Amino acid sequence: MVESEGPVRRDWAEWHEAYDDPGSPLSRRLLTVQERIRDVLDEAPPGPIIAVSSCAGQGRDLLGVLAGHPRSADVAARLVELDEHNVRVARAAIEEAGLANVEAVAGDASRTDAFAGAVPADLVLVCGVFGNLADADIERTISLLPQLCAEGAHVVWTRNRRPPDVTPHIHRWFEKHGFEKRWSSPPLERGYGVGVHRYRGEPAPLERGVRLFTFVGYDALRKGAPWPR
Repeated sequence: MVESEGPVRRDWAEWHEAYDDPGSPLSRRLLTVQERIRDVLDEAPPGPIIAVSSCAGQGRDLLGVLAGHPRSADVAARLVELDEHNVRVARAAIEEAGLANVEAVAGDASRTDAFAGAVPADLVLVCGVFGNLADADIERTISLLPQLCAEGAHVVWTRNRRPPDVTPHIHRWFEKHGFEKRWSSPPLERGYGVGVHRYRGEPAPLERGVRLFTFVGYDALRKGAPWPR
């Protein structure tokens, strides 16, 4: 999560409990995201793989794949999460899995400073983010992702598909800003969407002190609350 400027503040540790319910949309989405991460790692050329995760929560997506994956020793990753309880949970999972090159840091993923020293990355996770942003800010975030991406980097992202479904716009925004679509979950998938895009351009230098997005919160957006500016 990131600092919310909207009126709704969640208990983000409690929110993660839905992942433990195999029938929940979050649990099904997690499995889909993990499949896509696994594909990226399986297809990566030999050598080091750098990954970053924005609003990483407890890191269940990446950590769940790295534990036991044959390329886990090649992966150096930074998970950025503001909620300190979730950071502690992620750190415990990292230690248990013996992932020496993976770190979970308590920081604000909406700011580029949180990624300094960890990019450009070969795998960028933006999961659980777009559903909490105003549409214009989703495109802003996508336009700035080249600052996090190495050449040929893969971005794995999620967005709920409740009406109005902005997923088609997200695909266009990625294409507009130098990415090509590699995979997208079926349009009729219930409750969630997952996408994978590959960066086709040159890595952009990380500019410190830049706001990537403003976290509003799904509840505030659903109620039509004004977007904080």
